[in-house]
Amino acid sequence: MIVWISFLAAILLFLALDLGIFNRTPHIIRSKEASKWTAIWVTMSFLFSGIIYWLYSNNYVSNPDGLKPAGASIKYITGYLIELSLSVDNIFVIAIIFSAFRIPQKYQHRVLFWGILGAIIFRGLMIYFGVFLINKFTWTAYLFGAFLIFTAMKMLFTKEDDKFEPKKSFVYKTLRKIMPITSHIDGEHFFVKRRHITAATPLFVALIVIEVMDVVFAMDSVPAILAITSDPFLVFSSNIFAILGLRSMYFFLANMLERFSYLEYSLIGILTFVGLKMLLHDLYEVPEWASLTFIALSLIIGIVVSLKMSKEENFEDQ
Repeated sequence: MIVWISFLAAILLFLALDLGIFNRTPHIIRSKEASKWTAIWVTMSFLFSGIIYWLYSNNYVSNPDGLKPAGASIKYITGYLIELSLSVDNIFVIAIIFSAFRIPQKYQHRVLFWGILGAIIFRGLMIYFGVFLINKFTWTAYLFGAFLIFTAMKMLFTKEDDKFEPKKSFVYKTLRKIMPITSHIDGEHFFVKRRHITAATPLFVALIVIEVMDVVFAMDSVPAILAITSDPFLVFSSNIFAILGLRSMYFFLANMLERFSYLEYSLIGILTFVGLKMLLHDLYEVPEWASLTFIALSLIIGIVVSLKMSKEENFEDQ
């Protein structure tokens, strides 16, 4: 319990420093600043695998699966890479939401900050119930595996015209029914008062839509990491580090999303792999090094192919 409390306290401290010091004044986050913070979060995430090794070596955290320290570290890194890769689709959707509601760049960080707080709570609840279900009812592993493969096939055959449209979403339509919404943006405020009526600004609407969409994406990512491990601390910590790095990664990739269009095939491959792993776990246990290698190679190949194809397309356009 002490480890859990310390971990959550450290996360809250990071977030407080983020909003209270580093981003106290709203400003446009340029690629240079975003790349620096992306590097910091990725480095911290990988270094945390060393802390995982230390915690499990000294039995400072519960170890329901009886993992060895090295095995726990590998599972954490594998889970982190899965969550990080699945976050790419989330970045695409966030960009669409900000564009649809015309959120100025200098206020986007504030929206994502509060979105992450909500994501931590909702991810925590989903992980708790996911771990409970998979430990209580072993057959749910097959259900999760089938769901991941279904999601992968859906991504593969989804047409460009079927992409998410925020202003046509159920969330936006529901919000309009239950509260006044204004198209006016008043600085970084989520609500404004007009003629004695308090109305939600586009910042609040974007926040709620992003929050709901994160829950939707978590329905893929949480089962995916449960294919690697059902250890609550490993699942939660890898999820949280991926979420914390999502903001800086968004600002780093926001203007380059089109260049990584082929990365979606890597995500399809990863979802299919972990889905099959869950379906076939009684017949064959995939070694952790094999899972880590497959996921890392899928991401590398997707990035390399995307950059190469983007370069060739730009050359042809000239």
